[in-house]
Amino acid sequence: MIRVLIVDDQLVVRRGLRVLLDDFPDIQVVGEAVSGPGAIEAVAELRPDVVLMDIRMPEGDGIAATRALASGQDPVPVVVITTFDLDEYIFASLEAGAVGFLLKNAEPEDLAAAVRSAARGDGLVSPSVTRRVIAEFARRRQIAVPEGPDIRLLTPRELDIVRALGQGQTNAQIAGHLHLEPGTVKAHLSRIMAKLDLQGRVQLVIWAFRNGLSS
Repeated sequence: MIRVLIVDDQLVVRRGLRVLLDDFPDIQVVGEAVSGPGAIEAVAELRPDVVLMDIRMPEGDGIAATRALASGQDPVPVVVITTFDLDEYIFASLEAGAVGFLLKNAEPEDLAAAVRSAARGDGLVSPSVTRRVIAEFARRRQIAVPEGPDIRLLTPRELDIVRALGQGQTNAQIAGHLHLEPGTVKAHLSRIMAKLDLQGRVQLVIWAFRNGLSS
């Protein structure tokens, strides 16, 4: 059973998401919160497996809450829910550690798949969609490559894996392309993220894009 916390300041949105998720036998909504600070308190109390987080709430910043939850001692995967697929806050939320994002009008099956994917520790958004969002923000804002973890920390094999991830390949596709087992790819990705001090696959895609490893 995957335990979910819903965070949104609009009652109708919270109740709608609850109704949709409660229809799936392997998912249980264990609580609701109306602000970022409220989400942090609810996570400490309820210990959900996944948090669905709105990012624009008048009583609290969803991005700050996402960062706190994703980087804590016992991190909880956060899926950002938003009205717009190119919302100006999505890039910041991904950098804050969200595993991905989801539109509020998503189909029930997509919503459930997002929750299951986050609970498994995988990225919510397909790499190609994530890259589209990153590329759009880079185009609009002319984002410069920031100082960060040195690319020389990675081995040639690890760089190959990051390039493949940045090109939109799944673990299975990377494994086939590089003649590896999918489990080996997953282990490599975990080691790479640890080396670079990154929170999840989405942040790794952002890092790859900013360091010229994504095309």
